[in-house]
Amino acid sequence: MTALIGPNGSGKSTLLRAFTRLHRPRSGTVTLADGAAVEELPARVLATRLTLLSQARVAQGGVTVREVVEYGRHPYRGRWGTGDAEGSAVVERVMAMTGVTDLAHRPVDTLSGGQAQRVWLASCLAQDTTVLLLDEPTTYLDLRYQVEMLDIVRDLADVHGIAVGIVLHDLDQAAAVADQVVLLVDGRVAATGLVEDVLRPDVLSAAYGIPVDVERDPTTGLIRSRAVARHHQRRKRTPA
Repeated sequence: MTALIGPNGSGKSTLLRAFTRLHRPRSGTVTLADGAAVEELPARVLATRLTLLSQARVAQGGVTVREVVEYGRHPYRGRWGTGDAEGSAVVERVMAMTGVTDLAHRPVDTLSGGQAQRVWLASCLAQDTTVLLLDEPTTYLDLRYQVEMLDIVRDLADVHGIAVGIVLHDLDQAAAVADQVVLLVDGRVAATGLVEDVLRPDVLSAAYGIPVDVERDPTTGLIRSRAVARHHQRRKRTPA
């Protein structure tokens, strides 16, 4: 599980879109673990190899949860929607994995933000790929749904062996769930490696242009990052 972090406009979402051919890179090649070049794969084949949960997702009014999840089976179906013998079983499995089985017959536009986010994740999982890309999946979610979403995604990597690339703005979330971190700045990789190698005060302060403190939580052992506000810096310099 790899977390992509960095300031706004650093290229995180663009990079994910380049992986999926939604953006064509000016140079270089995107390859999968088996050496297959993404740009050379037919669209239907590519959709069975990797999937992207983007920030913008729209479902027509009245479309049910099950119907949205079934969208993910499109690459496996013939011209008339036939030929997907395993489709129903896969849909049931991913709805159970994401906890939306009980919502199967609800219209998606009646769900809360956290519920809808899990439905769209289930739709991606229904593609049955080995690579899952997530673009800020916790944005606009309350604390409970953020935790639930990250727990689900972590399980996908640990239990189901799915390679996950996730864009996160919250550095503490990245520290908690990622195996490795890639820090992007102005469209370039500024640092990459294990969490403790990238989430360092000097590296983060240079990337974000503001002093950043980093410490390890004594209870959980997780790395915590905190931006130092300018007014706080002034207070520290002011004699008592």
